[in-house]
Amino acid sequence: MKRLSSLAASAFLLAAPAFAESGGVNPTVFLAAIFVLACFIGYYVVWSVTPALHTPLMAVTNAISSVIIVGALVAAAAAGLTADNWTAKILGGVAVMLASVNIFGGFLVTQRMLAMYKKKGE
Repeated sequence: MKRLSSLAASAFLLAAPAFAESGGVNPTVFLAAIFVLACFIGYYVVWSVTPALHTPLMAVTNAISSVIIVGALVAAAAAGLTADNWTAKILGGVAVMLASVNIFGGFLVTQRMLAMYKKKGE
C-alpha cells in the first residue's frame, strides 16, 4: 500500500507541470501546492526510514544541499543581472548561507551517527 501511494504521489508530481501549463492555474498557487506536497512527502520519507538508514539519508540530504549551493551561487553571480536588480543576488547569498549551515550541520550529525557504530576502543 505504501508503494502504491508513493507511486501515485510521484505520478502526480510528474504530471502536475502539464496541468499548470494548460492554463487556468495561478502560478503562485501551483508553486505553493508543489511546496506543500514536497513538505508532506519529505516528512513521510524521513519518518518511515528505519534507523539503520538514517546515515545514508543524511548523506543524500547533504548532496542535495550542495546542489542547492551551486544554484544559489549561479543566482547570486548571474552575469545578466543589472545593478538595479539586487533581489536575486541577495536571495542567492542568503541561500548560499543557509545551505552552508545545512551542509555543516548535516556533516556534524552524520559524524555523530557514525560514531555510535564504532566500538569503544577505536
